[in-house]
Amino acid sequence: MSRLFLLPALLGDESNPEDVLPANYKLIIAPLRTFVVENIRSARRFLRKAGFTAPFEDVAFHILDEHTSALDIPAEAASNDIGLLSEAGLPCIADPGTKMVQWALQHGMKIVPVSGPSSIFLALMASGLNGQNFCFHGYLPVNPSERERKIQSIENHSLSVAKLTGIGSAEIFIETPYRNKHLFASLLKVCKKNTMLCLAQNMTLPSEKIETYSTGKWKTMTVELPKQNAIFLLQAQHTIL
Repeated sequence: MSRLFLLPALLGDESNPEDVLPANYKLIIAPLRTFVVENIRSARRFLRKAGFTAPFEDVAFHILDEHTSALDIPAEAASNDIGLLSEAGLPCIADPGTKMVQWALQHGMKIVPVSGPSSIFLALMASGLNGQNFCFHGYLPVNPSERERKIQSIENHSLSVAKLTGIGSAEIFIETPYRNKHLFASLLKVCKKNTMLCLAQNMTLPSEKIETYSTGKWKTMTVELPKQNAIFLLQAQHTIL
């Protein structure tokens, strides 16, 4: 049976594959000659860094990104092993790779997930927030008023869980680096002062920074928020009067 390998990638160019990818990663990718990727140029650069030595003239790359409506992969490709490579982190987690997994299942392939870094789960682990009950929301609306309404909805959901269980759910979301400041400002504007808010930046990189404080405390701080990859987490607190 042919296999689809779900291949994680580094979370930034400053990372070393040996530090965050499994020891057998090079052995897994070495025989592969078909890859499904978001960007061919960056995929080639990463594969070389990860130890892939085969000439790229012998490798077939297929594009699967957020704009892909239908996979353009011939059915006969399913007779050989394929690598699904994320642009960063884990395939299919905040990533368009699910379409390829569905294609592989329809063609009778075995799905082989390969362990690796996920900024979402690493941030949750380090946040001190509720790892027993959490929800990932992806990107929030760009429009400021819509974004603020979404934040209120997310906070209310966390608070409803807190009222039932005694601890709020951890609500996780992301934003593009150039809109991080706008999202952070909306969070400070909308959230209750005792809501816990974690800001996790550049996971696994030398510049990694993870901070968790109440919204009230964040408002008293001078926060440097450069245009970098960041994960946001909030958790409402239920105070019994």
